[in-house]
Amino acid sequence: MKGSTFARFLPLAFLIFLFPLRLQAQILSGISDVALSATMTESLSVTLTGANSVSFTLTPGGVAAGNTGVPIETSWVLKPNRTAVTLVGYFDIPANALTNAGPPLTYLTSSLVLGQVTGTGPGRTTTFTAFNQTITGIGPAGGSLQLFSEPIGGSNKVNTRDDTLALEIDLSSVPQQAAGDYTGILHIRAIAP
Repeated sequence: MKGSTFARFLPLAFLIFLFPLRLQAQILSGISDVALSATMTESLSVTLTGANSVSFTLTPGGVAAGNTGVPIETSWVLKPNRTAVTLVGYFDIPANALTNAGPPLTYLTSSLVLGQVTGTGPGRTTTFTAFNQTITGIGPAGGSLQLFSEPIGGSNKVNTRDDTLALEIDLSSVPQQAAGDYTGILHIRAIAP
């Protein structure tokens, strides 16, 4: 009987030796690591999405509304340490924001130009206000206007907002302003302290 038991297990033993890898314990290699790195660049942009030229018909001692509003899109992707986004309009030289080449050479000061912002975002300048403010970090002293300041929290670190800037020139304080063709450049810029 002993021989017959051996004969019965011989084919099974043959199969075990034929496929030895399936019955052996696995072997592992050493660990190789892949370093991952991801960066999202901080950004802040201002885009004029429509009119970038405004005309006025001036009258002595009167207030002249601009012929169109200026649509402004402000977009940002900010780091957690930023506290606000502020949009500012400013003139390079407040004493001669708009110039009439003359002769004689005459000027309109930035304090005669007023701005008002419409839109849905917070912190807007909702009444016509003169460009006579001083904003730290943007524009010259006495030649700027804060158009909006939006506080930044966890939910708006990444945002886009659309506003419209309406402009007026108020000559009520200078009824003897000389006639002429006045031109100037208003800069629009955002800052995120």
